[in-house]
Amino acid sequence: MRHSTLRQLEVFEAIARLKSFTRAAEELFLTQPTVSMQAKKLADEIGLPLFEQVGKKIYLTDAGKEFYQTCLVIFEHFSRFEMIASDMKGLKSGKLRLAVVTTAKYFTPRLLGMFCQKYPGIDVALKVTNRERVLERLTNNQDDLYILGQVPDAIDAVAEVFLDNPLVVLAAADHLLANEKKITVDRICDEPFIMREPGSGTRMATERFFLEHNHKLKVRMELGSNEAIKQAIVGGLGIAVLSRHTLALDAPMGQLAILDVEGFPIERHWYFAYPSGKQLSIVAQTFLEYLRQASDYLEDLSCRHAISGHCPLLKNE
Repeated sequence: MRHSTLRQLEVFEAIARLKSFTRAAEELFLTQPTVSMQAKKLADEIGLPLFEQVGKKIYLTDAGKEFYQTCLVIFEHFSRFEMIASDMKGLKSGKLRLAVVTTAKYFTPRLLGMFCQKYPGIDVALKVTNRERVLERLTNNQDDLYILGQVPDAIDAVAEVFLDNPLVVLAAADHLLANEKKITVDRICDEPFIMREPGSGTRMATERFFLEHNHKLKVRMELGSNEAIKQAIVGGLGIAVLSRHTLALDAPMGQLAILDVEGFPIERHWYFAYPSGKQLSIVAQTFLEYLRQASDYLEDLSCRHAISGHCPLLKNE
């Protein structure tokens, strides 16, 4: 092991995490033969096989699993030392790795923009993906911090609310119900709904709400992105329940209305999370403090953009 190089450890970690020699080579900007050679050299130096192939799939051996955990500890110590050294120099530098659910993309870039202006020495890697993938990354401790709508009890993680995430009913601005007040749940269930894909946090909250009111929705269409849903609403295909934050950036100006439905908005929250027992880096701790202080700004931003989008009947404003 004394002859192993840091590059070999990086190659091994990428293969173990991605479960693919090809994807590891792409991520590290290396050729696949180079990746395979480095992995073989490392296994030869350890004296035990680290991977086994069953069909086309790559699996870690028992030795590989143990060594993977060792690699994570080594990289974490390197990362912490770099940031501690920078902190001792009076600088804030290093890397922040974030994974967020797709709806969080409507405010996360603004947060990061202000954060990076304050700490220009910090590099940020932002992964935007669906809820299932974020939870998988959280379970595998692949990033520093995670932003999502809710953390399941089955996952051992620290989670803290930092921002409200109200879910509202959206319709086209010329919809028959756009100017109605106190629309009943019975009435809204007569409308065709456009829903996010199964597993989406927004969908689960929506289905839970109507189930509690003993109603079943008429789902006309399932779409995998908020942008597609908004365009479908404008096209007259139905109505939908989405986070009010989806109005903050690219809502079709003047073409969407927030319906005044009894029981709405559904009050949800945005959480930042990380695995229990994880020792946060200095950069991650700095970003957490920044998030706590920036929550009031984000609330104000969400409201102002929703109003500037000419969305009538904005509740509680």
